[in-house]
Amino acid sequence: MSALEAPIGEQQSADDTMEFGRWLFAQDCRFLLGAANLDQVPDTGLPEIAFAGRSNVGKSSLINALTGRKALAKTSNTPGRTQEINFFVLGCRLMITDLPGYGFAQAPKAKVARWTGLADAYLRGRPLLRRACLLIDARHGIKDVDRAVMKQLDAAAVSYQAVLTKCDKLTAAELQTCLERVAKEVATHTAAHPRVFATSARDGIEIAELRAALAALAAPNPIPSDRIE
Repeated sequence: MSALEAPIGEQQSADDTMEFGRWLFAQDCRFLLGAANLDQVPDTGLPEIAFAGRSNVGKSSLINALTGRKALAKTSNTPGRTQEINFFVLGCRLMITDLPGYGFAQAPKAKVARWTGLADAYLRGRPLLRRACLLIDARHGIKDVDRAVMKQLDAAAVSYQAVLTKCDKLTAAELQTCLERVAKEVATHTAAHPRVFATSARDGIEIAELRAALAALAAPNPIPSDRIE
């Protein structure tokens, strides 16, 4: 087994982990299905990484940047575009899930409540979920609606990681201030991973570093593609 095929371990160097992340996220990534309710959620055995956050925070853009695709996940300037849990299989070793956004959305309240409830139920009760990436718009920082989700994840003991998005829209000083504030608040939450990533899907800021961190959670060996359905 080559260094690239092997799972990341503590014995590997920082260069190895970065290269493995680059390699894994360059593998075939395909849309599996969109689940409108929990009964439709697939049971593939693959470890899952979820992308959660307020509507229009940049979940789909970040997934596209991580995988090097322009339109794998559908992006929109209209809050509420994603209304299902979308599942993407990466290299038969990792499942990426794009969750509906929470908070304001340009959709009827009943629909917003339905897809918000679906995302909450998935996050709180998914055994295959290895980590939730909680996306936070760097221009606004942590909002009360984010804090409510963080408390829910703490209570459910779901490991999550704060990821700042749209960091290219801030000056270096503004970004540093935001990063310090978010890191300080994240440190008070029991289920939160201590590292906060500051990313830009447009400029590629910390995309490679986030790839490496997520690749470390992948299955040690590929699952046969005929078992993923």
